[in-house]
Amino acid sequence: AAPPRRTELREKGDHDDAPELAVMGRRLIALFCWAFAVWVLLTWTRTAEQLLVGAGAAIVVAVALAPLGDVVGPWQLLTPRRLAAAAAIAASSGYRIVAANLRLSRLIWDPALRRRLRTGMVIVPTTQESAGGLTAVGLITSLIVDNQLVDLDRSARQLQYHAVEVPEGGPEQVREKINGPLERRLQAFTKGSSQ
Repeated sequence: AAPPRRTELREKGDHDDAPELAVMGRRLIALFCWAFAVWVLLTWTRTAEQLLVGAGAAIVVAVALAPLGDVVGPWQLLTPRRLAAAAAIAASSGYRIVAANLRLSRLIWDPALRRRLRTGMVIVPTTQESAGGLTAVGLITSLIVDNQLVDLDRSARQLQYHAVEVPEGGPEQVREKINGPLERRLQAFTKGSSQ
């Protein structure tokens, strides 16, 4: 039998690389979208020069990070279930942030309340297992000034917070006051996803 010709080898190789190129293309597009969105949010300027520099920076970031693994595209937020869950998380977290800031202001301005303040460290259980879920819980709960995430033990599924006012009760009662409400809303957001 005659050996395959060079054109036959090239065509066979091109077909084998097609799925890999498609995956890499999706990663590049997703990373570009995320990086460009971050640029726009951080600079908060909409001049042509700013947008062009941001697009260039987003391309560099996308090319550098694409080989590292899969990326969830921002368009996945647009499914009705996730959009509703994201709105519920934003509304609930916004309410808790404002309420916590008002409580903290009252504590600062009222010396009688300040004297009986019980600050300290508290360890609470978490239902989150994925890196994305733990990151969301850590970041969003730390935006609420009552508690700041200090450490986590992923294997034990525990989070350690510094609390302005240490909540009363056992681990589940404390969890209900710090990260429980957010984790329930995150379940609706992440249901059916691997991230």
